[in-house]
Amino acid sequence: MKRKPAVDINIVLVEPEIPHNTGAIGRICVGLDARLHLVQPLGFSLREEALRRSGLDYWQHVDVVVHTCWQAFLDAEKPGRMLFASTKGTKDIFDCRFTRGSYLVFGSEHRGFPPEFYDTYKELLFRIPMPGRNARSINLANAVSIAAYEAFRQLRVL
Repeated sequence: MKRKPAVDINIVLVEPEIPHNTGAIGRICVGLDARLHLVQPLGFSLREEALRRSGLDYWQHVDVVVHTCWQAFLDAEKPGRMLFASTKGTKDIFDCRFTRGSYLVFGSEHRGFPPEFYDTYKELLFRIPMPGRNARSINLANAVSIAAYEAFRQLRVL
């Protein structure tokens, strides 16, 4: 019987493009015992030799599910609580309330989310505060780290 994760969150990457970001996010998922969902198309290969070249030598420890498209993800997972990270969000990550089984959803590094997401999920968008004036966004792996560890902070079992 598989043990219940201490935090029980899911990280969802919609059309990720950069293998090193996905690798760093995989490491975060291993550290938090979170499941990683990759929604195709991917900007890189998941073949073993490609993963090794990207420095993902621990990939065998990542609890990862690959979905052929967004609808396939929705059909397979039937996600309850979803929160979408976006610079277009109107509420801060620190105002979000996470629940066990939450899905934290992130768009691709260069394009963000598909355009229809911004209307469909408008009420579920959150942003990571960036008081600096000269940055439009932060690296995807860093954004996942911030959001995942905020979820951990709220849900942790000591």
